[in-house]
Amino acid sequence: MIDLRLLREDPDRVRASQRARGEDVGIVDELLSADERRRSSSVRFDELRSEQKQLGKLIPKAEGEEKAELLRKAGELSAAVKAADAEQDAAAEETQQLLGRLANLVHPDVPVGGEDDFTVRETIGQPRDFAAEGFEPRDHLELGQLLGAIDVERGAKVSGSRFYYLTGVGALLELALVNASIARATAAGFTPMLTPALVKPQAMAGTGFLGQAAQDVYHLDKDELYLVGTSEVPLAGYHMDEILEADQLPLRYAAFSPCFRREAGSYGKDTRGIFRVHQFDKVEMFSYVAPEDTEAEHQRLLQWEKEWLTALELPFQVIDVATGDLGSSAARKFDCEAWIPTQGKYRELTSTSDCTEFQSRRLSIRMREGKRVRPLATLNGTLCAVPRTIVAILENHQLADGSVRVPEVLRPYLGGREVLEPVAR
Repeated sequence: MIDLRLLREDPDRVRASQRARGEDVGIVDELLSADERRRSSSVRFDELRSEQKQLGKLIPKAEGEEKAELLRKAGELSAAVKAADAEQDAAAEETQQLLGRLANLVHPDVPVGGEDDFTVRETIGQPRDFAAEGFEPRDHLELGQLLGAIDVERGAKVSGSRFYYLTGVGALLELALVNASIARATAAGFTPMLTPALVKPQAMAGTGFLGQAAQDVYHLDKDELYLVGTSEVPLAGYHMDEILEADQLPLRYAAFSPCFRREAGSYGKDTRGIFRVHQFDKVEMFSYVAPEDTEAEHQRLLQWEKEWLTALELPFQVIDVATGDLGSSAARKFDCEAWIPTQGKYRELTSTSDCTEFQSRRLSIRMREGKRVRPLATLNGTLCAVPRTIVAILENHQLADGSVRVPEVLRPYLGGREVLEPVAR
């Protein structure tokens, strides 16, 4: 959530942010009104309590009619205090509810618009010219079936659409990607983590995934737990309700976890293969930093992602995601999109978001500098979303006979294999 003081001092900035996101601007005035009622009712409650205490000191000293009158006033005052207390609680609850619906303030440099209004920051690598090489590229599913690596038919039989099995070299390729990416993150100073896949509502709501993203979240009603769509959630919740010492920062974690998403708004999109699925594995980076260091950390996360995709020898572009396509927690988000030959376009492979103080305020995570305690900033970045990375590797490194060249960075994790060969049928 944003700082209420900022809202009071510069409501136009908050309105502009909401407008840029294409979200409700009226909530700003609703929140200002609720906050004013909260503060005025708090003042009224304090005044009545002070008057009640003063009256309480006079009653024992009074006698006769004077005492009776004081007792009458005390009764009226007691009722007024209870009413003011109830009004204060109601206004505070309304303020928190409205504040919870308000998205983070977008960074001033974020391009304004919807999903297609991003700006391209840079393009790295050159897509292959398969026509010049003399063959038509196969898509990842056909290649995966030739390699004995992907089985979507049995995935659908067992679990339904958008589920799959990775088999043989497919399973080995996932393990290679996970181990190689974790090794790189560890070398960069991240603490490797294995995180829970089920979290309490506080963690899910605190990271901002029970607002606009709620339709994609799996909820276990009986247990009041949520399946995470990214390890960003348990990593953000790791230090909730804690105060971290400033000299501990930055704290950086890299987690491997299964991820679960309903993909509720993607009916008919990417139904072939494993590009858009309900369950997948991912390696996620997460940083806790001082607020003044957040933009520099965002660039570091992006650089680590770029280095990883470059090591995988994939052509890709980096985009600055537009305001209307940001998650509610993100002030700014960069995506790295890999070229997918059979689709003839770049598709998202990794992303990194600067959430500023938004999540830490909701999760009550603070930093201490001497006697000063204040919210810190959180950032996240996908290092390796496994299925999509497999898609990109198979399609970009395929050979004419259906085999696939293994990028050098993965060879030590695949027993030295240089090529994945089709299996005999």
